[in-house]
Amino acid sequence: MSSTLTEERIELSTIPTLAPTSVIRTPSSDEHLPASQHPDEVPEDAAYSTTAIPDGGYGWTIVFCCALTIFWLTGIINCWGVLQAALLDSTLKTIPTSTLSFVGSLGLAGGAAFGLFATRLIRWIGCRATALLGILLMGMSLIGASFCTRNVGGLFGTAGVVGGVGMAMVYTVSNALPVQYFSGHLGLANGLVKLGGGIGGCVLAVALEALKRRVGISWTFRIQGLMTIGTGLPAAWMLKERVPMKNIPFVDLSMFRSVPFTAVFLAGAIGTFALFVPPYFLPLFAQSIGLSSSTGAGLVSAFNACNAVGRFIGGPLSDKIGPVNMFLITMILNAVSMLAIWPVSNTLGPLIVFATINGVANGSFFTTLPTVVAGLFGPGRAAVAMSMAVTGFTGGYLMGAPIAGYLLQAAGGRQENGEGQSVDVYRPAIFYAGAVATVSALFVLLARVKMEKKVVKKV
Repeated sequence: MSSTLTEERIELSTIPTLAPTSVIRTPSSDEHLPASQHPDEVPEDAAYSTTAIPDGGYGWTIVFCCALTIFWLTGIINCWGVLQAALLDSTLKTIPTSTLSFVGSLGLAGGAAFGLFATRLIRWIGCRATALLGILLMGMSLIGASFCTRNVGGLFGTAGVVGGVGMAMVYTVSNALPVQYFSGHLGLANGLVKLGGGIGGCVLAVALEALKRRVGISWTFRIQGLMTIGTGLPAAWMLKERVPMKNIPFVDLSMFRSVPFTAVFLAGAIGTFALFVPPYFLPLFAQSIGLSSSTGAGLVSAFNACNAVGRFIGGPLSDKIGPVNMFLITMILNAVSMLAIWPVSNTLGPLIVFATINGVANGSFFTTLPTVVAGLFGPGRAAVAMSMAVTGFTGGYLMGAPIAGYLLQAAGGRQENGEGQSVDVYRPAIFYAGAVATVSALFVLLARVKMEKKVVKKV
């Protein structure tokens, strides 16, 4: 049985800048596989199937422009809490926090759920047009939300639905293009792109808070939307495919015949349930151990800064030790920090240690996963494989943090104010997040064992 994991041949003859034969894979990579090879077995060179692609050139422009678009995308996602707090303090004082938090969760989940649609759109109109439309929708969703600051339904439609569709387009393009320009340094390229998002989360958290105080919540939405359009559209215009992706399928279910891919898919789908629990609940947890609200905000800021560091270093380390190895380390650190450090963080010191370790691991997740998927299938199938993997994030993005909130409430805790609460009420939510992170790490381990049983080997 021939392996389904071998990279599809891509017709490159229409691209004048490429060598005519040196970059075309020959049929022998499929024809000469032994008949006994099981489809779960990944070819030995699968993780380096992009080595025929130049490392750099115009690719560095692609990296910069993708990083800029992800700057605004991650800023929208990670800074919803700032806008949510402003809405609760001003125009939506009577709305439950849990209801308003679903606006941000819906946008986040939409960014994952529409990933396959965005892949099909790339096939129809190309990466540049898809990114331009995505940026425009992201910006217009914020401007639209500025006129709905007293209307929760309007916020769901603008910031939730429209914003989610736009983010899906931008995120899909940012994952599909680096693999076309980078091979040996693909991890570094992905790390730099995701670093843009980490910086966006840090910078915009401070900027939006200042804007809210100076111009009010409505104009804060508008200014963020206008800045997204004003800087994002030029960046999107400079994006272009090295290889036209006209033949990529909408979905390729044959990929699930590969145990490594299925395991990585499940690791991502399950792991996302834990990712947003720490940043959402750190401020409340800090108040429960007697720290001020400003200290709690500082912890979230530190978490976001470490998240940015993790997004960057996850790339070069993936190139150095192998993306699957790095992904496994990432998920182990994520689980251990939540199970062993957070539950006993009764003072500021241990809580800082937790925020640092978990922030780095959290950020590394978003860099290592695309690198792992690209290594499994190569550039010919990476776009659809990554879109399928990201679509699997939908449930975790939508329900991960709310489930933790429900567990907190069931234990007698409050989501609005952590003062006077016992640390014990947070432990069910913490152990829930740690447990799903552990299950995710086990699936990564399964993928690692299926690909290579030797412990010390770059995979």
